[in-house]
Amino acid sequence: MSPSCRDALAALADRERLPAEFGTTFELFWRPHAEAILARRAAQSAMLVVGLCGPQGSGKSTIAKALQLLLENGGAHAAILSLDDLYLARAERAQLAAFVHPLLQTRGVPGTHDVAMAMDVIDRLGAAEPVAMPCFDKAMDDRVDAAAWPIVRGPIDILIFEGWCVGARPQQDDALAAPVNALEAEADAAGIWRHYVNDRLASDYAALFARIDYQILLRAPSFEIVTRWRIEQEHKLRARLGDRARTMSDDEIAHFVRHYERLTRHIAAEMPGRAELVVDLGEARQTP
Repeated sequence: MSPSCRDALAALADRERLPAEFGTTFELFWRPHAEAILARRAAQSAMLVVGLCGPQGSGKSTIAKALQLLLENGGAHAAILSLDDLYLARAERAQLAAFVHPLLQTRGVPGTHDVAMAMDVIDRLGAAEPVAMPCFDKAMDDRVDAAAWPIVRGPIDILIFEGWCVGARPQQDDALAAPVNALEAEADAAGIWRHYVNDRLASDYAALFARIDYQILLRAPSFEIVTRWRIEQEHKLRARLGDRARTMSDDEIAHFVRHYERLTRHIAAEMPGRAELVVDLGEARQTP
């Protein structure tokens, strides 16, 4: 790895308030996988899409940025598209909440993203043209004005498409019958919300995730640890943004992650059998 790549990894660790040894440990574990991704890209003519899936707070965005550095160190032109930047605007989710189910006001589950925009961005990234990358402000819970979206110039060799349910497949209908937690039992007793989410996974999200050529799964040791990770993530957001941040309390976070529990558990059980790489994280998000 080049000195400039090592310096960039060290700078990333500093920005993310990670241990100083992050760059070294990341390279040791991820370099062989980066080489495998580069080899897969060399074997095809079109842009390679790497799906990076992992639960809330698992470090997906940091891993995506560091992996991008390794891929670029290997000679590829790489970019990152986050599922979180594809959320529908708050007003659009309010319409879904009014006409489909109130739980759809909360961002995150399939059905709360602009899938058509995602597919358009992916298609354009493979071409020799500048592409405005969507951007969502979680602190404001709304989409950033398009005039402020960052520009990426294609063609891209490798796109890292990261998100908590990237590459997920729908559940069988009979698996939807029983609620998985109090949120579903109390707020979705008739199952309308979870059936809507599942139907979207089986339709437009299936078409989007079919673009993925190489699937990576970051797997948490348990769902319970996800809540702790997400609380830590919110504390970092509050420290970084201060009064500007519309952050949640710890209890609100615990409630929030229940929206994700069903699919998080399903992904952890279903995806490992077909993913190119499964990374079992430790309680401190460390790699094996």
